[in-house]
Amino acid sequence: MSDKAALLLLPNLLGDQRHQEVFLPSSVAKAVQSIDGLIAESETEGRRYLGRFETKRPAMEIPIALFNEHTPDDHIDFLLEPISKGERWGLVSDAGLPCVADPGSKLVWRARQRGLMVQAFVGPSSILLALMLSGLPGQRFAFNGYLDKEPSKRKLQIQKLAKTSAQDGVTQIVMEAPYRNKHTLEALVSLLPDDALLCAAWDLTMSTQGVVSQSIQLWKKSPLPNLDKKPALFLFVL
Repeated sequence: MSDKAALLLLPNLLGDQRHQEVFLPSSVAKAVQSIDGLIAESETEGRRYLGRFETKRPAMEIPIALFNEHTPDDHIDFLLEPISKGERWGLVSDAGLPCVADPGSKLVWRARQRGLMVQAFVGPSSILLALMLSGLPGQRFAFNGYLDKEPSKRKLQIQKLAKTSAQDGVTQIVMEAPYRNKHTLEALVSLLPDDALLCAAWDLTMSTQGVVSQSIQLWKKSPLPNLDKKPALFLFVL
């Protein structure tokens, strides 16, 4: 592992697993051991992440800077300043990969504008794992983030995504806040045509992982899974 100044894009687990080595390659552990500081979404999750690995100094002495959806854009240069002075800092999301469904992309874009080295490390992505497990076509897919929480707007979004899927054969992927899973799944089942294929995938990589992938016709005949308070993704194609 090089000791050159860099921003390291570090993968995180998708859930509270005891043994991170099952899901994170040894290259991640070596990368964490080289960092001078960590940029995280929250102090608590950042400390928890560092506590999983050996670090060059005691984990509690590694500085943590916060970067999340509430961070003003004019703070980005300040966050990158230690790297421009020769240090190595990691960027980690609360779960999964930084910069994927995550505001970290702004940090990477600015780092590239400033000519700073950026390195990425492989790890679990709930979006890609759900696509792999769904059995739905992976040649063309689109991740659309969260649907609108207002029912009438959510209905229009689903109808628009369904139209695009029917025209272009695109597998549409959406995620939801765990407390809205039930309403979103019910909306998808009621609004999509019977021959559409719909997958619900939840608690990925956890012992409670579940995946149901079938036609809307079958969804209407089956009891809906209980997804309350579970991180879930929904995928469909027409």
